Amino acid sequence: MDLLDSTVWGGRGWAGHWQPLSGGEIDIVEPATGGVLARTGLAGAPDVDRSAEAAAAAQPSWAAVTFQERAAVLRRAGDLFQEHAEEIKDWLVREAGNIPGKADFEVHVAAQECYEAAALASRPPGQILATEAPRLSYTRRVPVGVVGVISPFNAPLILSIRSVAPALALGNSVVLKPDPRTPVCGGYVIARVFEAAGLPAGLLHVLPGAAEAGQALVAHPKVPVISFTGSTPAGRSVGEAAGRHLKRAHLELGGNSALVVLPDADLDAVISTAAWGSFFHQGQICMTTGRHLVHESLYEEYVERLAAKADSLVVGDPAREQVHLGPIIDAGQRDKIHGLVTESVAAGARLAAGGTHQELFYRPTVLAGVDDRTAAYAQEVFGPVAPVRPFATEEEAVALAADSEYGLSLGIVTRDAARGLDLAARIPTGIVHVNDQTVNDEAVAPFGGVAASGTGSRFGGDANIEAFTDTRWTTVRSSAATYPF
Repeated sequence: MDLLDSTVWGGRGWAGHWQPLSGGEIDIVEPATGGVLARTGLAGAPDVDRSAEAAAAAQPSWAAVTFQERAAVLRRAGDLFQEHAEEIKDWLVREAGNIPGKADFEVHVAAQECYEAAALASRPPGQILATEAPRLSYTRRVPVGVVGVISPFNAPLILSIRSVAPALALGNSVVLKPDPRTPVCGGYVIARVFEAAGLPAGLLHVLPGAAEAGQALVAHPKVPVISFTGSTPAGRSVGEAAGRHLKRAHLELGGNSALVVLPDADLDAVISTAAWGSFFHQGQICMTTGRHLVHESLYEEYVERLAAKADSLVVGDPAREQVHLGPIIDAGQRDKIHGLVTESVAAGARLAAGGTHQELFYRPTVLAGVDDRTAAYAQEVFGPVAPVRPFATEEEAVALAADSEYGLSLGIVTRDAARGLDLAARIPTGIVHVNDQTVNDEAVAPFGGVAASGTGSRFGGDANIEAFTDTRWTTVRSSAATYPF
């Protein structure tokens, strides 16, 4: 089976069958070459309305099947991701600009998300409660109904499937709106996999679209839960709209994560760690290391060695040559990155490496001499930029790391792991890694940030149960209760 044959899905959306969408069609562009890979349909509000209604109608029968049946579909989906890994990997490289290693990781995580979701289907659905009355009192986790998923371009497969798989496993239906720049890896591949895995029609809808489709999904009365991954400004809008409609919004947003390098760190090891944290996938990851906080005794050597590492990395077309960094997703994102870099240098930062681009290929960049006023230090860049700042004491390191509106991920490098844990306890963050950089993900681990990085851990492990079910309190008496009325 050719999973991603564009004659099947090209220019369409998935609603249990392939159909045209009301917003017309646009090209799917390969960022490395500017070439057209295929066409995608664009969803509008009418498409969202139809899919939400159909998903709501299909969901009760899915919730009523045995947990074994739901788990079997999820396991088959995981197997299909592995079976078609090379085909999916090729699309991730060409559509999303992944280097092959990142594409391999995305496919691996997609399969693991399905296997872990399959295990959710058989989790205990509630608990027995103590009660003063002569009755059985218990809680039960019940599906929320329809889950709306809005996913971004940067890790399109992972950031879609991590909500789709557990939501389906727990008895819900799903309407997925992937970014229209990556509709294949963020949506069509998931539709094709679950179609082949035997998911009943009507339970999964894939509607690539822009803001209009996302707004319609958030507003639709048949969609009580929204799972959104994207920028903090967009997440604020989603959260505000969801609040007006009295529905839950699980928001995984931006970051400006710090890597704290203590004076006892081994620079021979840490430079590789630091470069990966800032330059992996061209820095287009919410967890990217956006602030390098380095003890003053190591600072100058750290800058010099990180700049040398940046200069040694190969940037180019990941589909046609062996490279460390591929292209930025589009010109708008590249220009934002370059604007922050040039503004920072104009304000006094020293350009130690990079700061240039050819078309969408941006050189890994190191900035020294940064402070609170440096744009590329204070803001989320979402590009391959590593601002480095010294600190003198642990108290200063804590203050600098905590001085951000974001709170997604934190890395601490030290030969004394206990010291690293003690430091981490004083810095607000959703995720912390001692002796590692800030970019990590596993299907079994809870994932999410605090403050401007989101609404806490809403993905992975038990967090999925919290995200995609409601708690229902139930009591049962052996006979009807009587009251003094």
